Amino acid sequence: MATTKKYFGTVWRRKCSSAVVKLFPKGKGNITIRKWGEFISMKEYFGGHGYMMEDILYPFHIMGPKAAKEFDVEVVVRGWGMMGQAEAIRLGIARWLVEMNEENRKLLKPYGLLKRDPRVKERKKPGLKKARKSPQWSKR
Repeated sequence: MATTKKYFGTVWRRKCSSAVVKLFPKGKGNITIRKWGEFISMKEYFGGHGYMMEDILYPFHIMGPKAAKEFDVEVVVRGWGMMGQAEAIRLGIARWLVEMNEENRKLLKPYGLLKRDPRVKERKKPGLKKARKSPQWSKR
């Protein structure tokens, strides 16, 4: 879906997932996600996980009922974990809404939508089975 329309976009991350979010002003409210080289709708990508779609649309919901219809969103996601991908998309949308109009910060900040969640999987340490799980101790 190569376009020459003006857009706002960059990379946002959550856990091991990263999302390149492009916001197109004066859109129809379409949200498309790239999967295996082609763009598909958000409903097809997240399937029956309605709570993830609600999570993505939350910044638009806070802005008002007409806000979601004013933009088209194109997303390229990488990394594992559908919830992490959904939260990376949400962060990208929220930050671009603030970038476009600084007054939106006052609406979105109390809900924690402008913060990157810093939690990532802890690395495995030598001598341990996992990050913190140690081998079973035996007396003999």
